[in-house]
Amino acid sequence: MDPLAPLRARTITLVGLMGVGKSSVGRRLAHALELPFRDADDEVELAAGRSIPEIFADLGEPAFRDGERRVIARLLENPPQILATGGGAFMNPETRALIKARSISVWLKADPEVLAQRVRRKDNRPLLAGKNALEVLQDLARLRYPTYAEADLMVESGDVPHQVMVDRVIDAVTSHLKGQEP
Repeated sequence: MDPLAPLRARTITLVGLMGVGKSSVGRRLAHALELPFRDADDEVELAAGRSIPEIFADLGEPAFRDGERRVIARLLENPPQILATGGGAFMNPETRALIKARSISVWLKADPEVLAQRVRRKDNRPLLAGKNALEVLQDLARLRYPTYAEADLMVESGDVPHQVMVDRVIDAVTSHLKGQEP
């Protein structure tokens, strides 16, 4: 029997702060499990016909969050997949309930200092525009970590290769599923 087969039975949704690796780890995890990969941010941009920074600038964060909620609800109707969410998606109670009901939620957790180093490489993050990345990430961690802790699983991320994170997620989900067996 294929030991990874149980991991393909349900969607695995990755949550966590920006820069933690939801998309990059998610792509590799999907490849390892032979599942489709969906990035909620990419899907929001596709649905809106504009980039996330443009959505924030033109319509504001509340409009973005509303679109994000609708897109994630639609994606969770699909067959099993790996779903990477935006950093704020799990904060919405309705979205969080859908994720928990229709998937296995995995919080990828990293120290804000590690994340600040990673996000400095890109300038497409509206919440960081013109701000100190470390301070913003520390504030977001204080605000969001208690909610992220509601995820089914938490996997610590540090300054490790993506494949190490993929292996950690596979191990965590495997252990979680074994714990649910009758």
